[in-house]
Amino acid sequence: MTGTLSLDDVKAAAARLQGHAFETPLLSFKVLDEAAGRKIWLKPENLQRTGSFKFRGAFNRLSQIPEGERAAGVVACSSGNHAQGVAEAARILGMPAVIVMPEDAPAIKLKRTAEMGARVVTYKRGVEDRIAIAKAICEENGATFVHPYDDRGVIAGQGTIGLEIVRQSAALGLDIAAVAACTGGGGLTSGVALGLEEGLADAVVYTCEPAGFDDYARSLASGRREVNASGSGSVCDAILTESPGELSFEVLTRRKARGLVVSDDEALAAVAFAFRELKLVVEPGGAVALASVLFRKMPAGNCPVVAILSGGNIDPETLARALAV
Repeated sequence: MTGTLSLDDVKAAAARLQGHAFETPLLSFKVLDEAAGRKIWLKPENLQRTGSFKFRGAFNRLSQIPEGERAAGVVACSSGNHAQGVAEAARILGMPAVIVMPEDAPAIKLKRTAEMGARVVTYKRGVEDRIAIAKAICEENGATFVHPYDDRGVIAGQGTIGLEIVRQSAALGLDIAAVAACTGGGGLTSGVALGLEEGLADAVVYTCEPAGFDDYARSLASGRREVNASGSGSVCDAILTESPGELSFEVLTRRKARGLVVSDDEALAAVAFAFRELKLVVEPGGAVALASVLFRKMPAGNCPVVAILSGGNIDPETLARALAV
């Protein structure tokens, strides 16, 4: 698993995921087109297994662990979506899993991760180092550490979304101008950028982030990996990372990706719009790409845009907050 990540890695991941991950559709809504001022197609990964795109990368990565090493299990760190993806992939493959999660993660994510059979270890966000905790557990029992985004197998698995967008847009006769993806460390966005090389290599890839945690937008502008000042403080808990991943930043720099930033209020408004108008349940971190088109953050144009809804694991309190705005 060395060398530059490529489209071939994504195609290999698609073969491994066959029969395990759902192929989510491209959805179109007149009310969304009118609000965005252009044609928008949504890729609803909130409908994916475990409620987010994360299952794709987790299953692909765990499938590549040699049979002789699987009994030692896997360890991952996550605020919830990667946690559930790894826990479910481990359950399917018969591997034990330990997930390091922030103690302030949404209760629904903590509960579901445990229900999938994983052992949950909590930590204080912004105080304790989750990577250090996870790697210490690995050293104790010889388990494999599965990084939430800076991992070749994880990125390749997420890239299968890009392959599906290429295939589905071709079937619909669409000339996709851009793809907007919710972005934390960049595993999803870089994987999608690779997958798009199958037939939409000219489409502009946009990273979408919450204000104050726009390390990717700043990094793409400066040409170096920038660091966020804080590790918490946004309602978009699913995509709060310290800085871009090394692997993903290389891919997105090469693909000349661009950065978009939305406020927490705009993310919550997108959650409410999806619920009321589209009848889709999306979490704030999974709605920032939708917010970017609703609030017209990207340059105007007439060609269709795909926005990825990356997750729908929202707790009732946050949904109620969004609907109250």
